[in-house]
Amino acid sequence: VQLQACGGGLVQAGGSLRLSCAASGRTFSSYNMGWFRQAPGKEREFVAAISWSAGTTYYTDSVKGRFTISRDNAKNTVYLQMNSLKPEDTAVYYCAADGRPYRRSFLYTQPRSADFGSWGQGTLVTVSS
Repeated sequence: VQLQACGGGLVQAGGSLRLSCAASGRTFSSYNMGWFRQAPGKEREFVAAISWSAGTTYYTDSVKGRFTISRDNAKNTVYLQMNSLKPEDTAVYYCAADGRPYRRSFLYTQPRSADFGSWGQGTLVTVSS
């Protein structure tokens, strides 16, 4: 699968951005999807994930209540709505697709980075204070 992320940019603290990730090459609706981010000098970290049916979502603690992950299977697209942005949200954001269709373990436990087999190119989000 190929993933194309977009929507990053420069925003002031407290502002909002919506990231989009368009998928092609596989049956998008069969796969769990996730967003990760990597800040300068730091390791890549999990941000949010959503199950193939959109019935289950996960968020890292630092974004709960501010970010919302969603998907439109008819458009083969996953979104990350980011509100109340903080300077510490500055990072390159990557979307990722599960390496296995209908991975049921996703329904019971937060996915691991290793579960994701396809990655987008990343989109830069910069939050100024």
